[in-house]
Amino acid sequence: MPLLEEPRLRGVAPGSPRFFELQREIIQERPLMRAVYDLWYDRLLEDERSVPGDPAAGMLLELGSGGSFLRERCPRVVTSDVIADVAERVIDARKLPFEDASLRAIFVTHVFHHIPDVGCFLAEAQRTLVPGGVLAMIEVPHTPFARLFFDRFHPEPYDAGVSEWAFDQGDAMRDANQALSWIVFCRDRERFRQLCPALELEHTGWLPWFSYVLSGGVTRRNLVPGPLVPLVRLADRIFSPLDRWMALHWHLRIRKRG
Repeated sequence: MPLLEEPRLRGVAPGSPRFFELQREIIQERPLMRAVYDLWYDRLLEDERSVPGDPAAGMLLELGSGGSFLRERCPRVVTSDVIADVAERVIDARKLPFEDASLRAIFVTHVFHHIPDVGCFLAEAQRTLVPGGVLAMIEVPHTPFARLFFDRFHPEPYDAGVSEWAFDQGDAMRDANQALSWIVFCRDRERFRQLCPALELEHTGWLPWFSYVLSGGVTRRNLVPGPLVPLVRLADRIFSPLDRWMALHWHLRIRKRG
């Protein structure tokens, strides 16, 4: 609905440096949206802290950084994107330019479903992660509400019926399949195990959905004034029994066996 669209993004090319700059501003200035992202980043950074060994012994890589501010939370993170001039490095997830066992953690936030061949990416993650290292991600789950929301009200497709993990990509922002994390780690779990025997899906967990909807995300108007944010966060906890049906995001931790 046009009335709910964030006016600052009108006419700005999705995926352009200006687009990501505006998204970062929107997240930072909306207390509820910032709280949502802080919770997501808390989960990712907790995953990194669970990696054994010296924290300085391996690199922390974020893929698809775009409008992310994860590096503000952890300055050791190296940011990257497939689009030039939006992060420190330009990196294609299908061919990571790093030596074997050199990455302590790989972070992806709402990015996995944009990778046009996640099989190649997972093989690269298996190669480059240190033993005990983690691939930590925030993604779209297969809940009834997520299927409805992302299929009907989002420009990126959600197709749980495809047989292949790969897809053609001409537009890095729009060509995607938001069902991919469920397809790979749930529906096709045995295929994942055979492809990447050293990687283990260690954890999945629902993330709050009520606050995300009211926040407007990064493309819609915010519906919650700052003083009401604590009440919305409380509602997240009250509504948590509904998460398995209503969650719009989930947290996944994949670990490389030592």
